[in-house]
Amino acid sequence: MGSLRNIVFGLCWAFSVPVLSLHAQSLPSTDMMRLFATCTGRLSALMEYQWLVQDPGASDTEARRDAMAELLAAAMPVDGAARAMDLRLHAKAAEAQLLLRALDRNGAWALALARRQVASCAALLVS
Repeated sequence: MGSLRNIVFGLCWAFSVPVLSLHAQSLPSTDMMRLFATCTGRLSALMEYQWLVQDPGASDTEARRDAMAELLAAAMPVDGAARAMDLRLHAKAAEAQLLLRALDRNGAWALALARRQVASCAALLVS
Protein backbone atom coordinates (compact mmCIF):
# COMPACT_ATOMS: atom_id res chain seq x y z
CA MET A 1 0.00 0.00 0.00
CA GLY A 2 2.93 2.32 0.70
CA SER A 3 4.27 2.03 -2.85
CA LEU A 4 0.85 2.90 -4.29
CA ARG A 5 0.80 6.00 -2.10
CA ASN A 6 4.27 6.92 -3.36
CA ILE A 7 3.20 6.50 -6.97
CA VAL A 8 0.07 8.61 -6.50
CA PHE A 9 2.02 11.30 -4.66
CA GLY A 10 4.72 11.29 -7.34
CA LEU A 11 2.21 11.62 -10.14
CA CYS A 12 0.38 14.46 -8.39
CA TRP A 13 3.67 16.25 -7.85
CA ALA A 14 4.79 15.65 -11.44
CA PHE A 15 1.63 17.24 -12.80
CA SER A 16 1.75 20.21 -10.42
CA VAL A 17 5.32 21.34 -11.18
CA PRO A 18 4.72 22.27 -14.86
CA VAL A 19 1.70 24.33 -13.81
CA LEU A 20 3.80 26.12 -11.20
CA SER A 21 6.55 26.84 -13.68
CA LEU A 22 4.08 28.43 -16.10
CA HIS A 23 2.88 30.83 -13.43
CA ALA A 24 6.20 31.40 -11.66
CA GLN A 25 6.19 35.13 -12.28
CA SER A 26 2.91 35.62 -10.42
CA LEU A 27 3.82 33.50 -7.39
CA PRO A 28 4.52 35.10 -4.00
CA SER A 29 8.15 34.94 -2.91
CA THR A 30 7.53 32.05 -0.49
CA ASP A 31 6.12 29.95 -3.34
CA MET A 32 9.09 30.90 -5.51
CA MET A 33 11.39 29.84 -2.68
CA ARG A 34 9.56 26.50 -2.43
CA LEU A 35 9.83 25.94 -6.19
CA PHE A 36 13.54 26.83 -6.37
CA ALA A 37 14.39 24.84 -3.23
CA THR A 38 12.60 21.78 -4.58
CA CYS A 39 14.35 22.06 -7.93
CA THR A 40 17.75 22.58 -6.29
CA GLY A 41 17.22 19.39 -4.29
CA ARG A 42 16.14 17.43 -7.35
CA LEU A 43 19.12 18.58 -9.37
CA SER A 44 21.45 17.72 -6.47
CA ALA A 45 20.08 14.19 -6.37
CA LEU A 46 20.43 13.79 -10.12
CA MET A 47 23.99 15.10 -10.02
CA GLU A 48 24.98 12.61 -7.30
CA TYR A 49 23.28 9.78 -9.20
CA GLN A 50 25.20 10.76 -12.32
CA TRP A 51 28.45 10.72 -10.36
CA LEU A 52 27.67 7.19 -9.17
CA VAL A 53 26.91 5.86 -12.64
CA GLN A 54 29.74 7.90 -14.18
CA ASP A 55 27.42 9.83 -16.47
CA PRO A 56 29.33 12.55 -18.37
CA GLY A 57 26.29 14.85 -18.03
CA ALA A 58 27.05 15.37 -14.33
CA SER A 59 28.95 18.60 -14.96
CA ASP A 60 25.99 20.08 -16.87
CA THR A 61 23.65 19.04 -14.07
CA GLU A 62 26.01 20.60 -11.53
CA ALA A 63 25.93 23.89 -13.45
CA ARG A 64 22.11 23.79 -13.52
CA ARG A 65 22.02 22.97 -9.82
CA ASP A 66 24.31 25.92 -9.05
CA ALA A 67 22.15 28.27 -11.15
CA MET A 68 19.03 27.03 -9.37
CA ALA A 69 20.72 27.55 -5.99
CA GLU A 70 21.40 31.16 -6.99
CA LEU A 71 17.72 31.63 -7.85
CA LEU A 72 16.83 30.09 -4.51
CA ALA A 73 19.12 32.50 -2.68
CA ALA A 74 17.56 35.44 -4.53
CA ALA A 75 13.99 34.33 -3.76
CA MET A 76 14.60 33.41 -0.13
CA PRO A 77 13.21 35.70 2.56
CA VAL A 78 15.64 36.82 5.25
CA ASP A 79 14.31 34.27 7.74
CA GLY A 80 13.75 31.48 5.20
CA ALA A 81 17.10 29.66 5.18
CA ALA A 82 16.03 26.80 7.45
CA ARG A 83 12.76 26.24 5.57
CA ALA A 84 14.56 26.35 2.22
CA MET A 85 17.09 23.76 3.37
CA ASP A 86 14.30 21.53 4.66
CA LEU A 87 12.47 21.72 1.32
CA ARG A 88 15.69 21.13 -0.57
CA LEU A 89 16.65 18.05 1.45
CA HIS A 90 13.18 16.50 1.20
CA ALA A 91 13.11 17.00 -2.57
CA LYS A 92 16.62 15.57 -2.87
CA ALA A 93 15.67 12.48 -0.87
CA ALA A 94 12.49 11.94 -2.91
CA GLU A 95 14.33 12.32 -6.22
CA ALA A 96 17.13 10.03 -5.05
CA GLN A 97 14.54 7.39 -4.13
CA LEU A 98 13.01 7.65 -7.60
CA LEU A 99 16.41 7.32 -9.25
CA LEU A 100 17.19 4.32 -7.08
CA ARG A 101 13.91 2.68 -8.11
CA ALA A 102 14.80 3.42 -11.72
CA LEU A 103 17.63 0.89 -11.38
CA ASP A 104 15.11 -1.87 -10.59
CA ARG A 105 13.89 -4.25 -13.26
CA ASN A 106 10.46 -2.55 -13.33
CA GLY A 107 11.80 0.95 -12.77
CA ALA A 108 11.03 2.54 -16.13
CA TRP A 109 8.12 4.49 -14.61
CA ALA A 110 10.43 5.91 -11.92
CA LEU A 111 13.01 7.01 -14.46
CA ALA A 112 10.33 8.65 -16.61
CA LEU A 113 8.92 10.49 -13.60
CA ALA A 114 12.37 11.61 -12.43
CA ARG A 115 13.17 12.90 -15.92
CA ARG A 116 9.90 14.85 -16.12
CA GLN A 117 10.49 16.44 -12.74
CA VAL A 118 14.04 17.50 -13.61
CA ALA A 119 12.90 18.76 -17.02
CA SER A 120 10.30 20.96 -15.31
CA CYS A 121 13.03 22.42 -13.15
CA ALA A 122 15.43 22.88 -16.05
CA ALA A 123 12.70 24.78 -17.93
CA LEU A 124 12.92 27.48 -15.26
CA LEU A 125 16.52 28.24 -16.22
CA VAL A 126 17.62 30.40 -19.11
CA SER A 127 19.93 28.38 -21.34
